[in-house]
Amino acid sequence: MRFWLFLTTGILSEVFGTTSLKLADGFTRPWYALVTVLCYGLSFLLFTFSLKGVSLSLVYALWSGAGTALIALVGYFLFKEPLDWLKVVSLFLIVAGIIGLQLAETAAKG
Repeated sequence: MRFWLFLTTGILSEVFGTTSLKLADGFTRPWYALVTVLCYGLSFLLFTFSLKGVSLSLVYALWSGAGTALIALVGYFLFKEPLDWLKVVSLFLIVAGIIGLQLAETAAKG
């Protein structure tokens, strides 16, 4: 169970780091740049810990897919980026792919 906590915290750290990267404005704002580096470092560390209990394909799909979906929402709500129907459908496809990988993982275990 702690592997899922590592993964969830790692995903949130990556999302926070990516948000800080946007706020760092090309690394011209040092505090945001520092937060970016620290968050990405923590994210990779937690990603590594989560691999001790969950398969690589599922961990990476969740890490990248959930991160992508959350960043799209951050962009929409925080930075007022457009979120049209094609983006929404694409995000649902990412979620569907992650669910499919989880189902395949469960089926393979028996």
